[in-house]
Amino acid sequence: MFHQFPKIPADTHLPKLFTCPFCYTPHPLAVMAADLVRQHLASRADWAEEIAQGKMFGVLVAKDRSGQLGYLAAFSGNIGGCGTHDFFVPPIFDITLPDGHFRTEERSISELNRQIDAIENSEHNRLIANNLIRIKQQAELEIGRAKTLARQHKAERDSLRQQGLTADKEAELVSQSQFEKAELKRLERRWAAEIAEAEAETSIAKSQIERLKEERRQRSEALQAWIFEQYVVLNARGESKSVRQIFADERGTEPPAATGECAAPKLLQFAFKNGYQPVAMAEFWWGKSPEGEVRHHGAYYPACHSKCEPLLNFMLQGLDVEPNPLRKQPATNLPILYNDKWLAAVDKPAGLPSVSGKEHSVSAYSIAREMFPEATGPLVVHRLDMDTSGILLIAKTEWVFKAVQMLFAFRRVKKRYVALLDGLLPTDSGTVSLPLRPDINDRPRQMVDFEHGKPATTRFSVVGRADGRTLVEFFPETGRTHQLRVHAAHHSGLNCPIVGDNLYGKPAERLMLHAAEIEFTHPVTRQKINIKAAAPFA
Repeated sequence: MFHQFPKIPADTHLPKLFTCPFCYTPHPLAVMAADLVRQHLASRADWAEEIAQGKMFGVLVAKDRSGQLGYLAAFSGNIGGCGTHDFFVPPIFDITLPDGHFRTEERSISELNRQIDAIENSEHNRLIANNLIRIKQQAELEIGRAKTLARQHKAERDSLRQQGLTADKEAELVSQSQFEKAELKRLERRWAAEIAEAEAETSIAKSQIERLKEERRQRSEALQAWIFEQYVVLNARGESKSVRQIFADERGTEPPAATGECAAPKLLQFAFKNGYQPVAMAEFWWGKSPEGEVRHHGAYYPACHSKCEPLLNFMLQGLDVEPNPLRKQPATNLPILYNDKWLAAVDKPAGLPSVSGKEHSVSAYSIAREMFPEATGPLVVHRLDMDTSGILLIAKTEWVFKAVQMLFAFRRVKKRYVALLDGLLPTDSGTVSLPLRPDINDRPRQMVDFEHGKPATTRFSVVGRADGRTLVEFFPETGRTHQLRVHAAHHSGLNCPIVGDNLYGKPAERLMLHAAEIEFTHPVTRQKINIKAAAPFA
């Protein structure tokens, strides 16, 4: 499992700090290890078709107990239905063992599925269901006819009464009315009994199905809980915790499915179990991008937040890790681009969140509070991604806040962004329309979804091309989260990620995306307001 490097260049220096898995530039040794893994994958013809569909791989540069430098390799999930293969580290817990508890219980749950399907699709179940429908339809028809006939007879009796009746004739009509009502009641009771009998027969099958489904639910939940108790991970201090306990402590939730199966925790687990000293780590994508997501073959990606972040936060304890640049505390003042008694506009730097959150106490909102103490409104009218720089509008009263938000809602605010793309666009202008929704398994990433996504449209125009990069202007017609970033990176969009996009492209010194111009009608003065801020990288 521990592989030697063929030859390490003499000028290669080891990093002083271990890789921050959530935002990093791969160390040269990690790149070298990844290239060696790619060579190995290219030699596995038996895997070619499967991994071409897309899979994440990872490498961990480490020192063994004797101080020898080498690397470990891992893949996320399984290959060929198996979690253990030569060359790669084993899973933290191998649920694929044929005689293990997981497979045994999985077969039991599959048998419950088979029983449910057999009952639901049996000929007997179909016949009794159809019989119930037939009886209800026939009952409705006969009772309806009886009621119609009763109404006709009542109308006839009412007509005779208007002509004048003897006492004997009146008594006869009353007797007739009472008899018809009694007959209708008897008819309704008879059909109600037949329906109840037919429903009782169908309820036997329904109760069987419900009992089996409830058993399936309980066993599935118990199996999932058991799995996460078996995934016990180590950290650099030698401490251990189950995946389930880690999530309970950090998030107060159960772990998502497949937690612990990603490459990064596998690599660290094997290193800690065997006394290796982690030096650097990287994860890269192999194969085509999943439908709707943005993954480029061979590109490096950070660890996911939904499944890996809590695990890695625990496992990295005891290591000296690079600070996460996404959590840097930014400047405490903002350049003012426009200011009057109702509105202001500031130039937000990259790395500063628009509003404060549980991980970021300093934000454009908190700074604006200090800059404009007279303001009474909610202040930040719209939001820019933390990594995006540029114009941010500040409302000083609640009324102006709501008025400007309405301008955004009705698309009466013109916006221009400047971005530097990693690649050469073949066309000078055009429009991208790809519907977006959150990737619930890897927030804050967004994904393209033509069935459930919200419409998102972006116009673009090329400013210039140089050194394999394209400078563009974006004119978003909608304002979805990460809209410009996904439209740039997705293979059905421009297929050129924004430089420095650590979610959809490759990390760099910053995300090269800047809100450069905004134009709208002032809600109070009714004057046209145009605000510009030059992009620092253009």
